[in-house]
Amino acid sequence: MATDGVLVQQDRTDGAGDRADDGFDAFVVARGDALWRTAWWLTGDAHLAEDLVQTALAKSYRAWRRVGPGGFEAYVRRVMVTTQSSWWRRRWRGERPTERLPEAATSGADLDLQRDLVTALRSLPAGQRAVLVLRYLEDLTEQQTAETLGVTVGTVKSQASRALRTLRASGLLHHPSDLEDDDE
Repeated sequence: MATDGVLVQQDRTDGAGDRADDGFDAFVVARGDALWRTAWWLTGDAHLAEDLVQTALAKSYRAWRRVGPGGFEAYVRRVMVTTQSSWWRRRWRGERPTERLPEAATSGADLDLQRDLVTALRSLPAGQRAVLVLRYLEDLTEQQTAETLGVTVGTVKSQASRALRTLRASGLLHHPSDLEDDDE
């Protein structure tokens, strides 16, 4: 069954014949859009974002009972970041056809800002990009970002600082509402 672009399988079992759901489907329905948004910021592509969310949920499903509902979203986001990194290393990043742009439901200024942010994020190393997406675009705290990525809070702070410094130096952050460093 597809729910908001996220695949939800029905009638799964844990291998022993018992239903292994215990709220997994409800989690996907409730948090699917937020996970897709994170995936979109990581990939910059709606279709890749859907693929990334589905892949991460499929990889994470077996950990549902072990991790529990409280920490599962951070677990899935971590799987999304590592999966996207492995895809990035494997994929050909040459030319992409852009003759026909997808329809946008936002204003021209919003679309320009999103395009600028995607371009800026793609210019960063995967770790710095993940920190900025989770910390500033998904509005996680430094602690939540660190837990999601499996790093220390100090690493989150240093990666965010380096990424913002790089983006400012390159001129890619120029809009007044662009990401802002907490320290400034």
